[in-house]
Amino acid sequence: MHRPRKRFGQHFLHDRNVIDRILRAIDPQPGQNLLEIGPGQGALTYPLLQRCDRLIAIELDRDLVPILEQHAAGLGQLEVINADILKFELRSIATREKFRLVGNLPYNISTPLMFHLLESSRLIEDMHFMVQKEVAQRIVAGAGDASYGRLSVMLQFHCNCQYLFDVAPGCFKPPPKVDSAVIRLIPLENPAQNIDDYARFSSIVQSAFSQRRKTISNSLKSILDRETIKACGIDPGLRAENLDIADFAKLSRALN
Repeated sequence: MHRPRKRFGQHFLHDRNVIDRILRAIDPQPGQNLLEIGPGQGALTYPLLQRCDRLIAIELDRDLVPILEQHAAGLGQLEVINADILKFELRSIATREKFRLVGNLPYNISTPLMFHLLESSRLIEDMHFMVQKEVAQRIVAGAGDASYGRLSVMLQFHCNCQYLFDVAPGCFKPPPKVDSAVIRLIPLENPAQNIDDYARFSSIVQSAFSQRRKTISNSLKSILDRETIKACGIDPGLRAENLDIADFAKLSRALN
């Protein structure tokens, strides 16, 4: 019996109803290029494999690799890669078909993982992830919402972000101390806004939210002056949480 390891942030999904809801949301089909992040004990792995015949899984805990391979025998073609997804490059296994990503993400890496995956968004068709409910709320939040922040802006710049449903702690073993939620992210063919320079756009968003209680004229004073902010049609007295993606794009273009 494999015991969940705290250092890997392991909380294994076991609720059959939740598993079925996730499968319906993904709607996997034979021949699709599915990749599961953190398969754990295979709660999603095996039913996914039965539906799509072929699956790649990336698992950090090497002790789980032989267990997954053994139980997958006869269900389809499972390739388990023992690797740290935060250091793994999708392009190393890229094919003609875009990846459909699935995963019950460890809470301690979900945000940095999102930013890591954005670097490979051109290789991804869609992503269905279980994350901490608070993170899910941040991802879909709009300007003016309490949860709105850098993660909201950067993910919505790249993706159509959808909040699907909540998942209670009791659906996992061991149960986490927080609620979870399932989200769907669909990378956009073209970014949500024209920004000219992505690095500059990213820097402005990061600077604005790094001191989110300050007005943008103060948080961005080393980058943009008040008059330039005004010329963009934006009140310098606003805070970052009041600016939408289009506003950040205007500020980025103003730096050109």
